[in-house]
Amino acid sequence: MAVSKDLPKDELYRIRHSLSHIMAQAILQLRPGTKLGFGPPIEDGFYYDFILSEPIQEADFKKIEKAMYKIINQDQVFEEENLSREDGLARLDEMGEPYKKEYAEELFETRDDMDSLRFFRNGPFLDMCEGPHVESTKKIPAKCFKIRRIAGAYWRGDERNVMMTRIYAWCFESNEVLKQRIAAFEEAQKRDHKKLGKELDLFSVSDDIGKGLPLWHPNGYVLREQLEKYMEELEFKGGYQRVATPHLAKTSLYKTTGHLPYYKDGMFPFMQMKETTDGGEEITEEYVLKPMNCPHHHLIFKSRPRSYRDLPIRLAEYGHCYRYEEAGALSGLLRVRGMCMNDAHIYCTEEQIKEEFLAVMNMHAELYATLGINDYHMRLSCWDPEDPKGKEKYVDNPEAWAKTEDLVRQAMVESGLPFTEVKGEAAFYGPKIDFQFRTVTGREETASTNQLDFAIPERMEFTYTDANDQEVHPYVIHRAPAGTHERFVAFLIEHFGGAFPTWLAPVQVQIVSVSDKFNDYARQIEQDLRSSYVRARLDDSNETMGKKIRNASKMKIPNVIVVGEQEQTDQTVTWRRYVDQQNQQTLPLDEFKAAIAEKIASRSLETA
Repeated sequence: MAVSKDLPKDELYRIRHSLSHIMAQAILQLRPGTKLGFGPPIEDGFYYDFILSEPIQEADFKKIEKAMYKIINQDQVFEEENLSREDGLARLDEMGEPYKKEYAEELFETRDDMDSLRFFRNGPFLDMCEGPHVESTKKIPAKCFKIRRIAGAYWRGDERNVMMTRIYAWCFESNEVLKQRIAAFEEAQKRDHKKLGKELDLFSVSDDIGKGLPLWHPNGYVLREQLEKYMEELEFKGGYQRVATPHLAKTSLYKTTGHLPYYKDGMFPFMQMKETTDGGEEITEEYVLKPMNCPHHHLIFKSRPRSYRDLPIRLAEYGHCYRYEEAGALSGLLRVRGMCMNDAHIYCTEEQIKEEFLAVMNMHAELYATLGINDYHMRLSCWDPEDPKGKEKYVDNPEAWAKTEDLVRQAMVESGLPFTEVKGEAAFYGPKIDFQFRTVTGREETASTNQLDFAIPERMEFTYTDANDQEVHPYVIHRAPAGTHERFVAFLIEHFGGAFPTWLAPVQVQIVSVSDKFNDYARQIEQDLRSSYVRARLDDSNETMGKKIRNASKMKIPNVIVVGEQEQTDQTVTWRRYVDQQNQQTLPLDEFKAAIAEKIASRSLETA
C-alpha cells in the first residue's frame, strides 16, 4: 500500500499504537503463557512490556516481524468495547492478565471520573487500552516498522516491582522513511556520548560508588571546567554574584518551601542525626542531600534586610544536587543521580521581571551561539487549571498564574525567539521556559530552563522594603542556561562528535618529535605553551612518529605539531589540524603560538 510521507501525526500515532497490539499478538503466538504489561506508541515507534514464558533473543526478531506481517495481512478490524468496573475486572481475570488488572484497580481507586474500562480487540487479541487505533490492520503502510532492541523495564517504572522484557520497534510513515531514520540512527551511534566518553577517557561510572554517580576523568574535567569558566564570565558581565552552599540541609527547609511533596520520591533517603541543643537537650534532626539549590539561595537573600534599591539581586552557583532517579532511567551523563547545576536566582520587583527575563534569554542565546548549537526550540510551560489533580501539582493561585504567564509570554514575544506553549508542564511555583534539544539518537531532552516563581518568597517569608516603606515579596527567576555539567557535557560530546574546538579540547596541542634527538626542543615548546595556559602535551612514548600522529587523531586532538631537525634549527613547527589532516604547514613557533592563543581567547568554533 503506497502511503504519503506526510501522514498526519495523529494517524502515525494510530499506526504505532496498532502495531504495538500486533506485536503483542505475535509474541503471544510465539511465546504462549506470556503476560502483558504496557504497549504505548513513542516518538520513533512503539514498545510493549512482557513477562515472557520463554526468553527472546535478537535472533528472534525476524520471526516476530514475520508473525506481525501475517497478522497485518489478515485485515483484522480493531473493535472497541466499554465494560463496567465489575465486568471489566472480570474480563481481565478471564484474560489471565494480573498486571493489567492491578493497574485497572488503581485507576478506579484514584480517579473519580472512572466508571468503565475500554478494551480493543483485533482478531483473537484483546487488550485493555484507551486507543486510538487504525480501522484495520491493512491500513498499516507496507514495511514501515522494524524490531529494534530488547531492554529490561520494571513494571510501572518502579524498581521494587518485577522486571519485564521491553521490546522496542521503529515505525515511520513509509519504508523509505524507516530506512532513512535507521541509517541516521546508526550514524548517530558513532557520536553517542557514552561510547565517546569511554574512547576519549572522559568519564566512567563505578559500581563501587553507585549508579548515576559519574567519575570525571582528567579529560572530562576539562570540559566541565571550561564550560563553568565561560558561564562565570557571562554571569560576571550580567551582574551576578557567586555564592556556595552545602550539599545537604534539614528536611524542614523543603517542607517550608513546599518542595517536599513534589520531590520526596526523588530524594535520597533521609538521615536521622542526633543533635544537642545549646540548652543541653538531645534532639533528632532529619537531613537530606539537597535536590535543588534554590532554598539555599533564598536563605542568603533572607539573611539581612533588603531594599528595592538593592534589586535586582542575582546569586549564582554551580551547586551540587542529588536526586534518586529510577535505575532504569539512568543513562550515562544524560540522566544521573549526582549533578552539578548551573544555577542562579534573580530577586526582582514585578516591574523588573520582563527586563531580567529577557536578559536571561539573551544569555542562553549567547551561550548556544558560542557553542554552535542551533537545533533547539523553546517551550513555554504553563499550569493547567482544568487538571483534576491541579491543586496537588501547582500552587493554588489562579490570579498569580495568569499574571506571571502573561509576563513570561510578553517577554518571549518581545525577544523575537520562537516558542511553543503547552499546558500542564509548569513548575509547581510558576511558569517556565524549557530549552529542548535533540540528542544524536533523535530523543528530545530538556537542556536548560528559565522559571518565574511567585510562590516561594511568600512561603519562606522573605521580603524587601519598597519605595513606600512597605514589606513586599520579590519575584524570583530561576535560571540555568547550561543546565547541569553532566547533561550539558553529554550534549557537547555528541554535538561535536568528540572533536572539540581548541578552546574546549582536553588536550589543545599534541607535540610529536621525529626522534628522541629532538625531545629537548619539543619539551621546550611544551613548557612554553603551558606557561601561556595552553593545554599542551608531549608524546614521548616509544611509538613511531606515524603511530603517535594516528593516536592523536584517534583521540581527536585538534592540533598536532611535529618537530625534527629542520624545525629545531629554524625555530619552527609543522602544524597538522584534526579538521584537515591531509594538509600541514610549517611556520615560526611564535606565529603558531599567536594563532592558538587567538583561537582560545575568541572561543573559536574552528577545530584548530
